[in-house]
This record gives sequence, structure tokens and C-alpha cells, in this order.
Amino acid sequence: MEKITSVQNPGIKRVARLRTKKTREAKGLTLVEGVREVRQALHAGLRFSCAYICCDGVYHCPAELIAELEARHVKVFDCGCAVFDKMAYGDRKEGVVALVDQPVWTLDTLKLSSNALVVVMERVEKPGNLGAVLRTADGAGVEAVLVCDELTDVYNPNVVRSSLGAAFTVPTVTCTNKEAVEFLRIKGIRTFAAVVQAEEFYFKKDLTGPVAIVLGSEQDGLSEFWRRHADENVRIPMMGKVDSLNVSVAGAIMLYEAARQRANGRH
Repeated sequence: MEKITSVQNPGIKRVARLRTKKTREAKGLTLVEGVREVRQALHAGLRFSCAYICCDGVYHCPAELIAELEARHVKVFDCGCAVFDKMAYGDRKEGVVALVDQPVWTLDTLKLSSNALVVVMERVEKPGNLGAVLRTADGAGVEAVLVCDELTDVYNPNVVRSSLGAAFTVPTVTCTNKEAVEFLRIKGIRTFAAVVQAEEFYFKKDLTGPVAIVLGSEQDGLSEFWRRHADENVRIPMMGKVDSLNVSVAGAIMLYEAARQRANGRH
């Protein structure tokens, strides 16, 4: 295992450059930090460019993960604390950062079951919210997430981190609103748009069968496009002074209602 002791090492500079969306897209790579996240990427069968580990000072990385990386023939670099400080982008002390190929999904390559549960997110802005929805989607059995008119890239390291690696477990496609609507209609998937002003409650609807839950941006909610093109607009009861929930919370509520109905035959 090669040791890196200088913060001027070209590999460390390469990691720093991958913090920008432009470089990530140009290289087709993303940064994955954290033990669980790296393991998810490994188990998803993604190609690793290399990995950097640190077991000095406040940092730690399980020997089992290092062995798993090496068993997959991933080049692993051992870094000192000062070097790893330049790569770590949060306050976690898990000493592993990997450079991983971004998964490439398109609407044409999605393979959905006849009873698919899908999430559509329009103009989501905050990486943490997108990551949280992906984590919920994984837990609720969602088969695909469509990110429409994206404002943050799906493989932003903060998306990967907040999803706990679910960014690699749920097929996620970026597309336009129009492409998403056409795809869902061709597949016979009914769309339920979360709209604050809707008259009917989400839990009154039959969310079994092929269904897509459509969620809007944190700031503006869903656009007029989705309000007009969704099969139904529904709302979550709001009993206080605030008129809406965080998008990741709203998504979790509706997705687990769909999961409950599917498990219990809607009762």
C-alpha cells in the first residue's frame, strides 16, 4: 500500500478538483466518503478508480473494508492525518474516501416491474434533501427516481453522503419534465403530485399498482406543468401555521403510505 505524506501529491489535488460539478461531469467520477457509502458502491459493482484511507489520529477505517477494496483490486493509498484533512469534507472521522465511476442510467435502460413505485423530483435544490429522498426510496422499495430539471447533480458528494450510499442502490435518471411525463404514460404509471393547494388527501388514494409520487422544489413546490400533467394532485394534512413540509419528509410520508398499502392490500 503506497503511503502519501504530502498535501501536494497529485492524487490529493485530483480529489480536490472533484469537488466541482464541472470536473465530476467531465471525468465521470464522484467522491464517496464514509464506510457505509463505500461499501454500498462496492456492492453495487461500480468501478473504483482508487481509494484513500487513514487510520492515524482521529481517523479510522475498518481493516475489513480495506481488505474488501484490495480484493476488488482497487488501488489503496495510505494517508497521514494532515493529508486526509485536505480530503475529508465533513466532521465525520471515517478515514476512507474513494473515487468511483458515476452510474449511468437513462430512461431507455430502466427496467421496471409491472407494479413499480417511482419517485419524481422536480428542481430539487439541496443535496441533503435529494440524498434523504434517495435513502427513503431505497427503504420503501422504490424502483427508480427521476430527477427533472436538476439544480444539483445526483452524484454530488453531499448527495451520496446524505443518502448513505442509496445513490448507488436506486436507479436515478436525470431528464426533463416532458420526458418524464411521456415515459410514465408509456409505462402506464399513474402520477400523484404533492401539491399544497390540492383538495384531496394522499392517504385517500389507491397507491397500489404502478405509481409515481411527484415532489417539488423546496422553495416553490411543483410547477404548473406537473399540476396540469399529473393524473391527480394530492396533499398532506397541515394542522399548524406552516403550510408545507420539507420535501424529504413529504416524500417519506407518501412513499411509506404506498408501501403500507402494497403490503396490506390498501387497508
